[in-house]
Amino acid sequence: MRSIVLFVLAMTAVPATPLLAQTSNVEQRVGKLEKEMKAVQRKVFPGGGGQYFEPEIAPPTAAPAPAPGTPASSPIVDLTSRVDALEAQLASLTGQAEQNAFKLRQLEDAFNKYKADNEARLSAAAAPAMAAPAMAAAAAPAKAASTPATEARKIAVAAIERPSSGDAGEDAYLYGYRLWAAKFYPEAQVQLKSVIEKYPNHRRASYAQNLLGRAYLDEGKPALASVAFYENYQKRPKGERAPDSLAYLGQALIQLKKPADACKVYDEFEDVYGANASSSLRDVVTKGRTSAKCAG
Repeated sequence: MRSIVLFVLAMTAVPATPLLAQTSNVEQRVGKLEKEMKAVQRKVFPGGGGQYFEPEIAPPTAAPAPAPGTPASSPIVDLTSRVDALEAQLASLTGQAEQNAFKLRQLEDAFNKYKADNEARLSAAAAPAMAAPAMAAAAAPAKAASTPATEARKIAVAAIERPSSGDAGEDAYLYGYRLWAAKFYPEAQVQLKSVIEKYPNHRRASYAQNLLGRAYLDEGKPALASVAFYENYQKRPKGERAPDSLAYLGQALIQLKKPADACKVYDEFEDVYGANASSSLRDVVTKGRTSAKCAG
């Protein structure tokens, strides 16, 4: 009886060693595949935050019962088949990652080449445009110094007498007026601006702002003139030259081809200053209304 038991035990123990060896081998392959699959997925799906995506090949949730008489496959055979499928999928993902990396390098190289070519074209196009003003600026001082008209103008401006009455605001304005009367309009503009800035509360500030507009208008700059006239009327409506600024603002607008706005300005003049305006200003307004074809 004892010999029979030992024989049975020996017969059942024979397959144990190969079975354990196959299981250990499969487990090692599965562990290696999981590590490689995670590494490949980090390349193919960047930004996944280390998340592991399960393989598409998975065991069925409920295996159908084998038909009677059909031999059942062992768990080791099934697991080996799944590992083979995983290895094939891993090889496919590895190839895809390498292709993506190659295409990305090609795109980066193409973009860098385009960027370098574009910068070179822009630099070549900008060089002549930048060189021309630089050459003009370099030549300007020599040309100005060699122009007799420039020296003659400086001498003429220096010959304009500066008043010295003891009233700094009065003297500054009168000097600007003399420059304007001598038709040195740019020099007069600079002087009159300084009067407005230094002596904003002086009675001559209204004169200076109005005359600044006249200097612009006489130089053929009606846009700047209109700004100067409007600011004088707006900031100093009771100033001694506010009516003048409103009347000449209409002239500036006519030169700017805005007759409708000029007519509105002349209507404003009639409402605010009409009754008390001087005859010379009323004459300016009357001629302006005719030129602008104002109604009434």
